[in-house]
Amino acid sequence: MAAFKIAIIGECMIELQEKHSQLNRAFGGDTLNTAVYLSRLTKDKDIQTTYVTALGTDNFSEEMMTAWNAESIDTSKIIRLADKHPGLYYIETDETGERSFHYWRNDAAAKYLLEQPQSQALLSELMDFDAVYLSGISLAILTKESRDQLFTFLEAFSAKGGKVLFDNNYRPKLWQDKEDAKAAYLRILSLTDIALLTFDDEQMLYGDETVEDCIARTQAAGVKEIAIKRGKDACLVVEQDSHTFVPALVAKSVVDTTAAGDSFSGGYLAKRFTGGSATEAAHAGHQVASTVIQYQGAVIPADAMPNIFA
Repeated sequence: MAAFKIAIIGECMIELQEKHSQLNRAFGGDTLNTAVYLSRLTKDKDIQTTYVTALGTDNFSEEMMTAWNAESIDTSKIIRLADKHPGLYYIETDETGERSFHYWRNDAAAKYLLEQPQSQALLSELMDFDAVYLSGISLAILTKESRDQLFTFLEAFSAKGGKVLFDNNYRPKLWQDKEDAKAAYLRILSLTDIALLTFDDEQMLYGDETVEDCIARTQAAGVKEIAIKRGKDACLVVEQDSHTFVPALVAKSVVDTTAAGDSFSGGYLAKRFTGGSATEAAHAGHQVASTVIQYQGAVIPADAMPNIFA
């Protein structure tokens, strides 16, 4: 039986984080974080995680490729650009573990993923995949023309039975304005099979007063399965008329909340695409996220990963 193939589209950046006057360098990005956790959790399952982005030919890009291959992530769909480099971000973390970010990414290679001579061939190859995962950031970093090209591909992909998976990850500074973001989100949600939504981001974009506002809008767009992430509070799994609250797990200590939502998505999809129900998938997402926030940085040591299949 052929492996279930998931393509994750997005951007990875150079990560800088200062702690106790020491500056640490790593690599991270919302979709890449999800790809790492999904790949780790399903390494013994019939699931192949492929990361789709554009990188440079510099040493940082080479290190990224080496690290992803070591995580059993398929890198064959990555486009390399000789005149571009990865973006960079700096993390500040307060005493409660909450973080803020500063970005340098305006000319990052990933922005030009769909503007290359080989871009159409790449999208044609992705038509053979079972699922495509992307985030609000995946959409935001693209030009309008590239975004339209991506939507055209996703429309054809969905029409042939491919699963579209979307995490809202709304970052205001990456969008021209809220209306631009809302239009893009409505278009992607109309094609989405599973929406993984952070409620804080929904409130920031739409001004929702209640979670019911978020549910009604997302279902009206046509999404059949919704998981609404609410930080330390229970997430809400919605399938048609069924609403299930799934309690979050209490972490022993919160060191850094970076990638909490990304790792939840990795756990959710790992469980979902290995036969688990949506509710079981949410439990798995909480299990992974509650572990990740006990460590510094976006990607925790591999030997610290929880076993969501125990």
